[in-house]
Amino acid sequence: MNKKLSIGAAIVLGASLFLSACSGTEKSASDEMSGEGAAKTIKVANYFAEDHPQNIALKEKFKKIVEAESKGSLKVQIFPNSTLGAEKEFYDGVRNGTIEMGIPGLIMQADIPKMAVPEWPFLFKDFHHVKTVLNGPIGEELTADLEEEHGVKPLAWSANGFRMISSNKPIKSMEDFDGLRLRMPNIPNYISLGKLLGANITPLPISEIFTALEQKVVDGQDNPIATLRASGWYEVQSDVLESKHMFSPNIYIINSQFWKGLSKNQQQIIEKASKIAAEYEFQLLEKSYEDDKKFLEKHGIKFTTPSKEFSDDMQKAAQPLYDEIYQKFDWAKGLVERIKSEAD
Repeated sequence: MNKKLSIGAAIVLGASLFLSACSGTEKSASDEMSGEGAAKTIKVANYFAEDHPQNIALKEKFKKIVEAESKGSLKVQIFPNSTLGAEKEFYDGVRNGTIEMGIPGLIMQADIPKMAVPEWPFLFKDFHHVKTVLNGPIGEELTADLEEEHGVKPLAWSANGFRMISSNKPIKSMEDFDGLRLRMPNIPNYISLGKLLGANITPLPISEIFTALEQKVVDGQDNPIATLRASGWYEVQSDVLESKHMFSPNIYIINSQFWKGLSKNQQQIIEKASKIAAEYEFQLLEKSYEDDKKFLEKHGIKFTTPSKEFSDDMQKAAQPLYDEIYQKFDWAKGLVERIKSEAD
């Protein structure tokens, strides 16, 4: 009798343990899908002023979507205005994992040549052309080596905008570039273009531009006018040349190891939020141009729209840069032709 009771008790205990294990397995699967568990913080670094469209999109779209849809398992902290370092510093931070996410420009192009392509001069017609190219197969081709080479996963293309030249004097012809001390990013293609236009180039990080302009270390700089407005540089400049000499994109990136440590559900949420926020930022930037221009004019900035002859002269001046690129990369000319064919 005791033996029978012992066998029965063992069966009951075994069934109980089995059900408990099954219940635990189901809970883990549920947790994986819902993104529950210990909350993870995503620090997002960039170099834009707090009220720039880039940070507005992060606050109004990315942060809200990620925190709401992850049910609190993911928290987002936004660090604007080079708070976590200039572009190279925060990009390196994302690469080594001390920062989870960043929105750099194309600083990685020194190691990954195809990442330089969107900033080749006079390549894009308008915002629609940019979005068609970057959000399609060409955009995927450009970022194909980023994760393997630098350990960061690309999530979405966003916009810095069409670059223009602000200065402390009018620029109305090629002759006005002569002797102009122009700040540009420390990126070879930028520096080459500036020299081909005839300016004297001083490479500086974006965080040092205001002081350099204020102290007249440089006479001007090139950036989209949304950045000119948001960063307050109009206080120490008088003119803008609407050169649209190149388009500067930004790119949402995330540390690969951090990414791999997320659940599939969390990954999907972050990817979705990145694309929605980046598209919203594109819209904000495109719509803000006329408002930014009016604001700057109200604060004393005079705009010069280049004549067709002046525009043609600038494009001709830039041609040696393309000749050099075509000699260096056998894929370059075909890629440029494909990009230009996407214009309406």
